[in-house]
Amino acid sequence: MNIEKINTIGELKKAGYHSKSIKDELRDNLIKNIKNKVITFSGIHGYENTVIPELERAILSRHNINLLGLRGQAKTRLARMMVNLLDEYIPVVEGSEINDDPLTPISRYAVELINKKGDDTPILWLHRDERFAEKLATPDVTVADIIGDVDPIKAANLKLSYADDRVIHYGMIPRANRCIFVINELPDLQARIQVALFNILQEGDIQIRGFKLRLPLDMQFIFTANPEDYTNRGSIVTPLKDRIGSQILTHYPDTIETARTITAQEAKLDTRQIERVYVPELAKDLLEQISFEARESEFVDIKSGVSARMSITGFENLLSSAERRALLSGEDKTIVRLSDFIGVIPSITGKVELVYEGEQEGADFVANSLIENAVKTLFPTYFPKIEKLVKENQETPYDDLISWFFQGSGFELLDDFDDDTYKSKLNEILPLDDLIATYQPDIDTRDIYFEKEFILWGLSQFKKLSKYRYSGGLQFQDPYGSYISGL
Repeated sequence: MNIEKINTIGELKKAGYHSKSIKDELRDNLIKNIKNKVITFSGIHGYENTVIPELERAILSRHNINLLGLRGQAKTRLARMMVNLLDEYIPVVEGSEINDDPLTPISRYAVELINKKGDDTPILWLHRDERFAEKLATPDVTVADIIGDVDPIKAANLKLSYADDRVIHYGMIPRANRCIFVINELPDLQARIQVALFNILQEGDIQIRGFKLRLPLDMQFIFTANPEDYTNRGSIVTPLKDRIGSQILTHYPDTIETARTITAQEAKLDTRQIERVYVPELAKDLLEQISFEARESEFVDIKSGVSARMSITGFENLLSSAERRALLSGEDKTIVRLSDFIGVIPSITGKVELVYEGEQEGADFVANSLIENAVKTLFPTYFPKIEKLVKENQETPYDDLISWFFQGSGFELLDDFDDDTYKSKLNEILPLDDLIATYQPDIDTRDIYFEKEFILWGLSQFKKLSKYRYSGGLQFQDPYGSYISGL
């Protein structure tokens, strides 16, 4: 259909246009996508077998939808991506405040205009990008905001009585007729405002200051809610929940691979940063494991959740830590070190809600413990497991390394070491080379020094070495050697 040549209702009828509800639009276009193997919700990872099939079933059922999940689970993004299932353009009556369909007008303005001009009534074409409206539910939202109110200025200008329905000023929902309308954090909406949505969802009429208007609005509602809200701040009133067709539960990534894909897609990095800093594969896994540890931590409020944004901003901070170090030492390129994870801490402390025990320990302590726990969890997947109890005279793969520390006075890695100094210091510990050659023979040569540091951190987590953090860097020691030498 050549929309540039269709400017009136008469021309629209000649072109064979048929009115279609927004829910049918979404349904028909989804059916086309499924038949043609087109991915509707591209860029959404980890939901392929859980959330997305449920969302597609809800669209096929023409349901209004409630996306229920913790923060940072792509609820709003899913809602915004539904716009891609709308027809590219739809016709509306020119001058209509509520996007009247030219063939099935519902507002008084559109009905009177069509009665007056007939097939010569002018129309406009509305692009799908303009058919998305969003409102964050806050306690100060009023019925006037979302549904409408009487406008005394309009009444005065038009010299109309308050008994005339032309004095009504439409709120956000009527103005989003034939659009996708999203209400974020629905439980935060006051109960009396939620009640005002009943008729719009089910019967299709609205009431404004005594005016009962039969406005069969054509809407696709999507609500988002956080389970925490049900107990802490408010709830969704039962009759409203009853009118929402499908409630879909979202979730966090199930695997590190999925989490890594999301972080790589969402992190906003400067091109120069990418060229300057190389990130070892283990560093990427370790960063994601921190979020997994946080979601299981006794110090973190599980009900509040740990957003995927923590990994994204943490990745950005990790690269910035390495970049700043390279700039200070005058180097063009550098590799992320495990000690650079100290720069990730501000991304953690601002993203986790602590329980009482966590507050007592302090945010920095919790962040450090999450990093260390992530090292401890990943260590057995790269190197032999360190047993707590070892039989007398039983050899372990780490004996030579522990002996190296026992015979020495300690080992220091300063944060501001340039790359050459950093590598030469780690090269002093010869047993590290044997461990990597034996258990990681196919490792990328650029990853070797990160894994050397990883081994030291891992042994300290299993109490085979002691690790001390001070303002200038890290010190590793044999946990008993210093005590014996003191004796």
